[in-house]
Parts: sequence; structure tokens; C-alpha cells
Amino acid sequence: MAQIEFQQVGKKYANGHVALDNLNLQIRDKEFLVLLGPSGCGKSTTLNMIAGLEEVTQGSLRFDDVEVNGLPAHRRDVAMVFQSYALYPHKNVYDNIAFGLRMRKYPQQEIDARVRAAAQSLEIEHLLDRRPGQLSGGQRQRVALGRAMVRQPAVFLMDEPLSNLDAALRVSMRASIKALHQSMQTTFVYVTHDQAEALTLADRIVVMRQGVVQQIGSPDDIYERPANKFVANFLGSPPINFIDGVLMQGDHGLHFRSGDLSLALDDETQSLLAGCSGRAVSAGIRAEDIDEHGDSTDCSLAGDIASLLPVGSDQFIGLQCLGQSMFFRVGKERSCKIGERVTLSINRRRLHLFDQTSGVNLKAQNA
Repeated sequence: MAQIEFQQVGKKYANGHVALDNLNLQIRDKEFLVLLGPSGCGKSTTLNMIAGLEEVTQGSLRFDDVEVNGLPAHRRDVAMVFQSYALYPHKNVYDNIAFGLRMRKYPQQEIDARVRAAAQSLEIEHLLDRRPGQLSGGQRQRVALGRAMVRQPAVFLMDEPLSNLDAALRVSMRASIKALHQSMQTTFVYVTHDQAEALTLADRIVVMRQGVVQQIGSPDDIYERPANKFVANFLGSPPINFIDGVLMQGDHGLHFRSGDLSLALDDETQSLLAGCSGRAVSAGIRAEDIDEHGDSTDCSLAGDIASLLPVGSDQFIGLQCLGQSMFFRVGKERSCKIGERVTLSINRRRLHLFDQTSGVNLKAQNA
């Protein structure tokens, strides 16, 4: 059992800087929770509080309903995997993995069994006699995971563990970490600024900004129903397209208008936002929700192709429209030319509408 709860937790440093403000969060037993956000948003501070490496200056941090605010790190049943691996360079892989168990005076027979089981699980049995300097970055990361695994902690804490690896290795290590969580059935708390890691690994994601939680939800919730403009912009590659405009009531109901552009809204959105006519909003449109061959003639836009960004199986097209660049996705077989004029249809059911002042997602707020 490893349920963690933050009750109005804050972290304020002596210089007055507030790193975390009024955090209320319950991390469920055995879930994989990802703390996501830009540098300085408070995600590592949150992780370090769980580990006992940062002091709680406001509120209550609880493990299984027991407050642990003053409990030292060595008395918390947690294991941490760092970005820098933190391996002992003079010890071989076996001794690095076994180090924590030896410090806790486990019997040698049990140490050996745990080390070899972890090495087998992580496919590093053949590396046990090598030192960290003889290993690749991915191999060193597996050793760091093994050192945490053998302790069989109630909570695994991971702070940007893959940020030092190349892109291809990050993909394979994500799969390894996901499999590790499924096999160990232990609570994982993972910090990253990488949206792909968050969407791939998490049962739930906590999006943070400047010490404040912006949204908590499943990867699908966060991506499909962002709570505000910040969340919508932070997740998605390329970033979501925004067009500023106003909601207006016309002969055919509520529509979005920006200059000469008029986009009809679907029936559900019109019902949700009844009474919002005249409100200044930002329309959010993801690249995959814009289609050259769609049939929404009353929810379409036209522009000139300004840039081409091939990404293997697809290509993203930069469209100059309404004085700004917008991106949409097409297959790699589509032949495109800079300066070509195109008309695109927008999937109106997937159009996001954000209040220009507060940034809040109006559809989500009124659902």
C-alpha cells in the first residue's frame, strides 16, 4: 500500500520565492503519476518533498493517512532514480546495485538473489562485472533502475531519468519503464518536461505552471479536453494553432469570427455556449483536426503554404493565414509547393474555444 496525499501543501524559500502553492493531490496506490511542466514549475520540488529531500513549509504530506512532514528521507520507503544516474564510478554494476542493500545489512544470499533478479529483468546480467565508465547512457540508466528495484520500495520516484539519452534510446527506455511498473505493481511518480514521455507512461498527468496545478487527468483527458490555453499549448507537436476572435450570434446560430474568417460551431458547442455571444475567445485547432478533403465548407479557412516540415510518415504544412502561421498534417505522398493556395476544412467538433482573458476552456467549463 502506497497512497500519497498532499493537503494544501506549499513550499516557500527563505528569500520569499514560492516554489509550490497550495498543492492538493492524491496519488493512488500502484498508479503511474507523471508531473509535467516547464522548468521552474515546481514538479521536482514536489518529487523531492515525497523523498524527504525538501521540507514542507505549509500544509500536510501524508503516506497512507500518516503525516510525514518531519520524517527523514532514510525512514521513508521510497527509492529515487536521478537524471544523472548517481552511480559509484569505482564500483562495478553488481556492487552499485547491491550498495543500498548492503547499507541496510541484508544477508548476502538475499542481496545476490535480488541483484541477479533485477539484472535479469533489465537485461544487464552480462554487465555485472563492468564499471559505469564502460557502459552506454542507456545501460547506466538501467543500472540506476536496478539499484532502486532491489530495495522493493513502496514508491518509485524518477526525476527526468531519460533526459540525457538520445531520442531513439528514450523511446526504448520508456517501454522498459512502463513494463517495470506493470511487473512491480508499485506506485511510480515521474517528473518530466517531455510531453511524449507523459502521454506514453502515465495513468494520470499533473500539469504544473509556476508552482500551481493547471490540470489533473488521464493522458486522453489532458490532450483532448485541456483545461486552459497553457495546457493546450504545452501538449501537442506541433503546438496547437490559436486564432483570436469573438463569438457571434447569426442566422444559423453561434459562430466564431476573426476578421473575414467565420467558423460555424457544432450543435453541442452552440448549446454549451448559449449566451456567450460577444465574448472574446481564442479558437484552438490542432494540426490533425485540419483536413484538405473535409466537407465543412462553413468551417474552413484558406491560405498560402509557407513551409514544409517532413516527419517521416507524415508532413506538417505551415500555412500563412490571417497574418500568422498555422500548421496542418498531411501524408508524405502529398506533393506540396511553397506559395500554393489551399482551402482547409476544420473538424468543428474538435474546435477548442478559450476565454481570451482567463485562458479557460469554455467548452470544458460549461460541459
